Amino acid sequence: MSSPTHDQADRHNPVYDHLHASPEFAELRSRYRGFVLPATAAFLAWYLLYVVLSMWAGDFMAHKVIGNINVALVFGLLQFVTTFAIAWLYSNYSTKRLDPLAQVLNDRYEQEK
Repeated sequence: MSSPTHDQADRHNPVYDHLHASPEFAELRSRYRGFVLPATAAFLAWYLLYVVLSMWAGDFMAHKVIGNINVALVFGLLQFVTTFAIAWLYSNYSTKRLDPLAQVLNDRYEQEK
């Protein structure tokens, strides 16, 4: 079986170009980026703070909060909490703001293909 030529790989249904050029697609991308970019930046900043404090604020991170639980352990566990919170927030955001618009685009695709 021969592999597809370059020309065959470049061919696709023109409906994709039409949907890509639509204002609904631009809005979907804008909404997606409006959540993902700030959430990613905030999480990376939070994680970087944890790493920086671990490297250069050892006395602070070693401070005991309760018993043998220190600030470093609390910050480390909060990384997990933050990860799950962002996933939950994204799921809700996606359901309310992204999925309805994606469904409109999918319906249009199904009509035009």
